[in-house]
Amino acid sequence: MSVAKKDYKRITTKSLIEMKSNGEKISMLTAYDYTMAKIVDTAGVDVILVGDSASNVMAGHETTLPITLDQMIYHASSVVRAVERALVVVDLPFGSYQSDPKEALRSAIRIMKESGGHAVKLEGGKEIKESIKKILNAGIPVMGHLGLTPQSIYKFGTYSVRAKEDEEAEKLIEDAKMLEKIGCFGVVLEKIPADLAKKVAESISIPVIGIGAGGAVDGQVLVIHDMLGMNNEFSPRFLRRYLNLYEQMTTAIGQYAADVKSSDFPNEKEQY
Repeated sequence: MSVAKKDYKRITTKSLIEMKSNGEKISMLTAYDYTMAKIVDTAGVDVILVGDSASNVMAGHETTLPITLDQMIYHASSVVRAVERALVVVDLPFGSYQSDPKEALRSAIRIMKESGGHAVKLEGGKEIKESIKKILNAGIPVMGHLGLTPQSIYKFGTYSVRAKEDEEAEKLIEDAKMLEKIGCFGVVLEKIPADLAKKVAESISIPVIGIGAGGAVDGQVLVIHDMLGMNNEFSPRFLRRYLNLYEQMTTAIGQYAADVKSSDFPNEKEQY
């Protein structure tokens, strides 16, 4: 059953909670630069995540761990300058919040002041509760992130599905309820069983955004390079490719190179 969409001129954290209560699904995509963010925003996506996945798709690192706070601020600043409607959420990178709540607050303040982002996202549950509370107490909106938390890849040792066992599933539910209780406006659930994600979404009133967490949550997020098929080496079950830009772009670029070599480009109409 389709739900009538409200025409939001500007998406806020309040808008997202309202969308959940009205049964309207929330769309979320990553962006890391001005041009891509402009396209994503114009297309009507509700939330743009400036993800630490920039470490992978923009810088070529194997994990999200190497990206720095300064680099996240650079990417977020580029995105914010392009956006007119979407809510811009910025990941706090690894090492900027885990060890000390005061450091977490300093990191979040830098992102908000220097990039103009609208909210921050942190990975983890009760183990980072004090850092989240410190940031929230400063008036900075926080989105949580549970399930597969890529910043903890060396702890888990794998990117496989999380919370398949009862103990981890119960902890995830408790952490989600805790995030709501202390004031987070939403939570991302990554790569967990669909039945568990449904249970979490029904047990809290804040929006639950899934990635590899089934369709019973309140919205979905994908990495834009994956969704557009720019990255042809990553094919998890949860990914739907809407384009094959890798093939289309390599074909176009190859044609350009051939046209230059053959002196076909530029022709008489393409010069002054």
